[in-house]
Order: sequence, then structure tokens, then C-alpha cells
Amino acid sequence: MADLLKGIYPPLTTPFESEEVSYEKFIGNILKYEKKMLAGYVLFGSNGESAFLTAEEKLQLIRSARKQTNRILIAGTGLDSIKETITLTNDAAEAGANFALIITPSFFKTEMKHHTLLNYYTKVADSVMIPVILYNVPKFTTVNLEVETVIELSSHPNIIALKDSTEIPSRISEISANVSPDFRMIVGTASVLYTALLSGASAGILALANIAPDECIQIFNLIRERNFEKALEIQNRMIPVNKAVTAKYGVAGLKAAMDLVGYFGGLPRLPLEPLSEAQLIELKIILKKAALIE
Repeated sequence: MADLLKGIYPPLTTPFESEEVSYEKFIGNILKYEKKMLAGYVLFGSNGESAFLTAEEKLQLIRSARKQTNRILIAGTGLDSIKETITLTNDAAEAGANFALIITPSFFKTEMKHHTLLNYYTKVADSVMIPVILYNVPKFTTVNLEVETVIELSSHPNIIALKDSTEIPSRISEISANVSPDFRMIVGTASVLYTALLSGASAGILALANIAPDECIQIFNLIRERNFEKALEIQNRMIPVNKAVTAKYGVAGLKAAMDLVGYFGGLPRLPLEPLSEAQLIELKIILKKAALIE
């Protein structure tokens, strides 16, 4: 199954209308993405506003996506509770998900030591029907999956990859050198896509791919073709865009950018707020400079 984890995966946003999930708009976006050479989709990850979705909304998103695509579906099923994570992951598998993206538990963040995380992920992986992808995103959780922890977990037969969103490509190199070739490294931010792919990553789960799928795919393919100069040119052109729709403006910025480039973004779910008019003007300028809009 790990062999399937190659290429570019957008972590799909969740469309809302009047604070309710719009499955119609969600399907509309997928049908547009189906025309791109994407490897698959991540559902209700960080950019999908997972924290604001009910379990049933999450499962309905999987069912809706599976009716439209045969591509890989990765579901963000990690929760602080082991029991709830196992339940949601197995329900997601039955709904059509191929892999589970399991974020580090973080409510009791000071207690999330090496042995605690080993126990959490081992118990989950032992109990779920689909392979587990570890998810390290300390900028949100403030919990970091240490290199040693990942290496130890990589020996579990049902833990097959790490999505690393630390923007530290050397972690990918270090982990890759100490795990089985079957264990996949996935870069979680487009800001280091070029470097991460050269460091051993086989795939990217990238917010940027929601608005610039062609450019992300081009970088991936150009590196495989060893056309490093062209890949780096595209990478550098996309860096300001990626910064705008992640660190600077977050989910609201990503959704606004989607609206501007021809997908449905809409508003984030409360308590997140939309961009101000001034922020939207600045975002348009950034997208124009990157040649994503006219």
C-alpha cells in the first residue's frame, strides 16, 4: 500500500454555506480536480477544518468523494482519544478511505513524551482496518514527533508513512536513512517541496495544491525528470503564494484564493473569520505576481 503514496495530494477544504457543509460545492471542486494529474485527496485535514466538523459530516465527505473518484482518499481521523480515533478511522475505512492521517494528540501536550506517543500510535495501528500515516504538525499542536519516535514507529506493519509539516527537510533525510525503503516520507508544506523531494520525500500533501495543482505537479515531475532548474523556478514563484494561504492568512486565505482562481472556497466555519477587504486586495496582488490570475 505504501507504494501508492507518490505524487501530489491537496488537503481539500470543506465548503460551507450558511454554516452547513455544502456537499454539492465539495463535489464540484473534486470534479475540477479530477481533470488534474493529482494522486488523490486528503479529507478533513487541518485545511479541511477538521476541528470544526462532526463525525457524521466527516464520513459524509468521504462517501461524497468516493462516489466521484477512484483516486486515493486519505482521511484525517486523528483525535486525542485513542478510542475515538480507532472508531472514526474504522468508520472512515468503511466509508471509502484508503489511508488514515493521524495527527499527534495534543490536549495534554506536556505529557506527550516519546513512550506516550509510541503507545498511542501502536494501539491505534493495531486496531484499525487501513494503514496509518503519522502526521507531525507542531505549529498547530506544539507536539513534535521526534526523529527517534518516527523511526521506532516505522517498524509497525500498519504504519506506512509520515507527513511532516515542520519545514525542516533535514528531518526527511535523517528519517529516510534510518527506515525501511517501504516507509514513505510525505512533505506537508509547499514552502520546502523542492528540497524535500530531493531529500527523500515521495509525495506532497500541500495546501497550495488546492489553488495551484498544476504548478505543484510540475515541480514533482520536473524533479523526477532531473530538470532541477525549471523545478526551482516554479518553486520560487510559488513561495509567496504558499506563505499567503498558510502562515499569513490561514484557511480563510486559502478559501479566498480558491474563489479567485476558479474553485469554490467560500467562508471558513466559525469561529474562523473571512479576510478583510484589505487582506483580499493584498492576496489578489500576490496571486497576480505568481501568474495564477490575470
